[in-house]
Amino acid sequence: MAQHSTTPRPDPASRETPTSGKEPGSSWALGGMVFAGVLMMVIGVMGILNGIAGIATDDVYTNIGDYVFEFSLTAWGWIHLVIGLAVLTVGWGVLQGRDWARAMGIALASLFAIAYFMFLPYAPVWSTICIAIAVFVMWSLATAPDPAR
Repeated sequence: MAQHSTTPRPDPASRETPTSGKEPGSSWALGGMVFAGVLMMVIGVMGILNGIAGIATDDVYTNIGDYVFEFSLTAWGWIHLVIGLAVLTVGWGVLQGRDWARAMGIALASLFAIAYFMFLPYAPVWSTICIAIAVFVMWSLATAPDPAR
């Protein structure tokens, strides 16, 4: 005598399938977007602090001499301050699930990466870390599922 399982089997005609963790709507993709929002807020605050340090005094970073993207350290401070404020604000928007925040997040992360590429001679290790974070943020925001679906 064969025993019958009491667990219900999914109806093959049903369109609902259990998530395996790889579908666009799975929790790992949403978690990546939340993590991207948190990272944006953290790097925004770090950019603000970096900017304040550059504005307050010109001897925080080593002067490197002739460089193609030569700005005064005070100018770099203002650049980092403005970008940091924008990234912090958009990071908050990403965490709130705002529609505009994803596109703005990708655009600002791109600008953030370009700014730190140009800042590389002043702080090479920190700039490399910031570029890597910006690339992750761009990828995460671009591949996260649309919450409206």
